[in-house]
Amino acid sequence: MTFAKIERRSLPGEVYDRVLGELVAGSLTPGQALPSERALAEALGVSRPAVREALQRMAHAGLVKVRQGGATTVSDFRRTGGLDILPHLLLPGGDLDVAVARSILEARLAIGPVVAGLAAERHGHTAALPAAVTAIETDTDPVGRQRRALAFWELVVDAADSVAFRLMFNSLRAAYEPALVALSTVMADEVDRVDAYRALAAAITEGDADTARRLAHDLLNHATQALLHAIDLLEGARP
Repeated sequence: MTFAKIERRSLPGEVYDRVLGELVAGSLTPGQALPSERALAEALGVSRPAVREALQRMAHAGLVKVRQGGATTVSDFRRTGGLDILPHLLLPGGDLDVAVARSILEARLAIGPVVAGLAAERHGHTAALPAAVTAIETDTDPVGRQRRALAFWELVVDAADSVAFRLMFNSLRAAYEPALVALSTVMADEVDRVDAYRALAAAITEGDADTARRLAHDLLNHATQALLHAIDLLEGARP
């Protein structure tokens, strides 16, 4: 196991990202002991306080176990980690992990209809939804349309008035945004369906929860199925 030196000095966030990258890549396995703070600081070219703070952050995130007077060991992030590590899983080494992308779209498909139904039932701040749909319609850039669609769903989550779903949305958005360009082809089948967004906005605004849930599922299902098909093609092409 080797660590390249970090160019920017004494930044705990950089240390956190570097060690997490090794964990996600499988270079650090569950139960494995990390090098000492001194050894990590020397390997990464940063100060020991920066390493210590980064390891404390990782411990709070459930990624490592820090024992007083003992070694810091790697945890199984799939059992102990949170949604905040999704961006690292989606683009490990800068390449899109299609299986993780699929799981994110599957999570959207499960959560989106519930949130849309709550937004209709609670009839929150929905006045901005028609303008959000118009913004999707008038943006001709595929990546821009994805951003406009995210803005639409942000309004829906706000109208649902659920802290838990808001935090889930934040994490999924943080994971999804770095992959906008990579997913633009797959997502076109969804973000180009302006009439579907308009119908969903109307159902939410009118307080029709059953219709809102149905329309949200139909809208989100298109991209999910397109990605599943793309993954099947990729797996079929492998030797």
